[in-house]
Amino acid sequence: MSATPADRSPESTLAFLREGYRYVSSRCERYGSDIFTARLLLEPTICLRGRPAAELFYDAGRFRRAGAMPKRGQRTLTGQGGVQGLDGAAHTERKAMFVSLMTPAAVRHLGQLFADEWRARIPVWEADGPVVLYDEVARILMRAVCAWAGVPLAEPEVARRTAQMHAMIESAAAIGPRYWRGRRGRRRAEHWLADIVERARVGTLPAPEGSALRAVAEHRDGQGRLLPRRIAAVELLNVLRPTVAVDRYVVFAALALHDHPAWRDRVRGDDDATEWFVQEVRRYYPFFPVATARVRHSFDWRGHHFAQGRRVLLDLYGTNHHPELWPEPERFRPERFTGWRDDPYGFVPQGGGDHLGGHRCPGEWITIELMKRSVTLLTIAMRYEVPPQDLALDLSRMPTLPPSGFLIDDVRRTD
Repeated sequence: MSATPADRSPESTLAFLREGYRYVSSRCERYGSDIFTARLLLEPTICLRGRPAAELFYDAGRFRRAGAMPKRGQRTLTGQGGVQGLDGAAHTERKAMFVSLMTPAAVRHLGQLFADEWRARIPVWEADGPVVLYDEVARILMRAVCAWAGVPLAEPEVARRTAQMHAMIESAAAIGPRYWRGRRGRRRAEHWLADIVERARVGTLPAPEGSALRAVAEHRDGQGRLLPRRIAAVELLNVLRPTVAVDRYVVFAALALHDHPAWRDRVRGDDDATEWFVQEVRRYYPFFPVATARVRHSFDWRGHHFAQGRRVLLDLYGTNHHPELWPEPERFRPERFTGWRDDPYGFVPQGGGDHLGGHRCPGEWITIELMKRSVTLLTIAMRYEVPPQDLALDLSRMPTLPPSGFLIDDVRRTD
């Protein structure tokens, strides 16, 4: 049995919060191992990165998700009782509800709603002067996904509901005011959506055929029971919140176009180049830092012992930057995806494994569609200037974003 390297600190939570996305990889490099143990949130934890580790981590026979996410993350980011914390048959039937919404036609429809909302904002940007792309895209996404999901959203509500989504997304790895804003945002958003679900169930609010609202409101578990109001609200939020979170990827795409201007011409009107570009943005830029599970039954793997109940973290960012998987991982090179075939364990920006039976995010198809639309809009539908601003990414902040939110100015429609 190999001795698993151990982080020497008696409690590494503060180091994790201080180092952020680089915490796991920096220690893997220090110890010359893609596995080590640490004490995080007062609990022994196994940290992993790399393709073999991802293939192991997404083995449902060895790991469970129930009880894996720390309570603070459930109370802010994911909600309590949602699909992310389910296992076995319960997970499979709940996950099928989400996958049923992700037909190619439905994904394209959301993409078109997003593009239409974006185009409608261009005249406003032309008149307003400098605008923060992050804020604008977030509200565009909020309008589009609510329309797509069948959730009524009056224009005066858009900013408030978008702020609630942002509070949840920002808070899972935060302490202090950011964390409490996330708690408050989740409570208010769940209350809002629970009322909407109830109205759909009693027939006072139309729930369009094929919409997320209808799917969640009418979903029944293995015993034929409707989801409780609060759980239904959590699952509806699991459609809205991750879609709004794509605003970060859109900003990263704009940042990549700014930092690598040659790609503006390459992606313009070229579907293949746009695909490569979007996938490299997803690989290169930081999104989710880690995924969490617990050991279902004790086992040994490659000479390392995994005790029953032990918490395990898979480093998503580190796996996407692993030098054995990605030559020159710190270089932005979209051409690396030329001829690439999907590897569910080597490329894990939104989790790995199987979309239907596993814990890989089914919203990944939506993310790619919305990013491709945004690249087309940024390069064909409009021109703009990028004024001087702070565009540095702080990898100690999870999730991270350029401090400026990416300012654009002198916007003009071009198509």
